[in-house]
Amino acid sequence: MKDKEIKHDKRYWDLDRNGRILSMSDREIMGAKYPKKNMKQQLPDARKHQIISFIKSGIRILGYALIPFSLVTATIILILSEIVGIIEELV
Repeated sequence: MKDKEIKHDKRYWDLDRNGRILSMSDREIMGAKYPKKNMKQQLPDARKHQIISFIKSGIRILGYALIPFSLVTATIILILSEIVGIIEELV
């Protein structure tokens, strides 16, 4: 068989470069190293990310505006904005 025919053979990926059959753990390692082409990365939802970012910015503005009046309240609100920032990154 030619090299092209061998690579297109479905058993090709079950062999190492010496033609020996790979064990299941070797296949898992190869799968982690070389992900399948049909697997697509899930992209984050840009709209939700934007909305949460605006909410976080509003909370921060409120927190900084409260600094002259109540340092404790401002600190709590700024900590809350950081929590919202973590949620923003998970969306």
